[in-house]
Amino acid sequence: MTADLTFERFRDYMVGPARFMNLLSVFELGLIDELREHGALTAAQLGAAVGTRPDAVEQLLLLPVKEGFVAHDEASGRYSLDSLARVDQADVQRLLTLMNMIKVVMLRQVFYLTESVQTGTVVGLEKLYGYQGNLYGAVAEHKDLRESWATLMDNVTEYIDTWFFANVDIPAGSRVLDVAGNTGLGAILTYRRKESPGLHVTTFDLPEKESECLENFRAHGVAEHCSFIGGDVFESVPTGFDVALVKHFLDMFDKDQVFKILRGVHGALPAGGQVHILVPVYPEDVKGDDNVDIDFFPAFFLGCTMGQGGPQKMSTYRAWLEECGFEVTRTLTQDRATMPPGTFVVHGILSATKTA
Repeated sequence: MTADLTFERFRDYMVGPARFMNLLSVFELGLIDELREHGALTAAQLGAAVGTRPDAVEQLLLLPVKEGFVAHDEASGRYSLDSLARVDQADVQRLLTLMNMIKVVMLRQVFYLTESVQTGTVVGLEKLYGYQGNLYGAVAEHKDLRESWATLMDNVTEYIDTWFFANVDIPAGSRVLDVAGNTGLGAILTYRRKESPGLHVTTFDLPEKESECLENFRAHGVAEHCSFIGGDVFESVPTGFDVALVKHFLDMFDKDQVFKILRGVHGALPAGGQVHILVPVYPEDVKGDDNVDIDFFPAFFLGCTMGQGGPQKMSTYRAWLEECGFEVTRTLTQDRATMPPGTFVVHGILSATKTA
């Protein structure tokens, strides 16, 4: 890469946050909704509709016009939807949910990324919220974080778990342990997707999750088939199960902690017991143009959620499983071509068996 090209890439990084908020703001102000509902409008008409100055409208719409999202007729001064008129509104709304999470959870906290890496803690949470801990604890105490993060995560879980359960085998009548299963949604989905005579699914998580988890089981009519065990995965993993599920969890931790989790699961399973892992994965070739997850996840985990962790390549997870005593029987990576439009987080499944 020449020096000129290098500086061009630097320029793209420098304007990135401004581009993000400019685009999100035109949606938050309602400018795009007005154009979608009423057709071509002038800046004055748009400003009157959303309660802001025409001059500000003109400034904010320069970027969407440049990118081809919005069209501008110089003669009439009217704006109209361009490429945004040709995309499904549900897809746009899904992307806006992600953008809202980035705004609320990331933009402020990531300002302290350097300090977070130096200390191994999420410094932004302490600076902005007075909270010492990780995002997953902070969402329980702070409504803005919880609403933004949980809405996105519920959407992701519903979509990706459907793919997960379509591609794993859970033998009929199995005793299944959902490791770090939070408040039971994973156990409920497991039972619903893999229902068989005698199938029983247990959520294993911190004791304070028990009450909400059991209430969720009752509300979904699966209380006879699902249960809860309280504990800490870093201390011990309960025994008596044929299958362990580890979903949306391993990528939160550095290698040492991942090994503690995998060895704990290995020790809890009988010989021949199965583990199925669902986790975001990086591509084997990190230099591909489509690898947006590499742009996103390091700052997300290190600066905004855990102060550690981040996805790995599928080959890395496979090697780690084998080092912890498992025989990997299958790996599967999502096909980007089948993912919802605009989605960039590629998940992988690793299925393995405990060797004798």
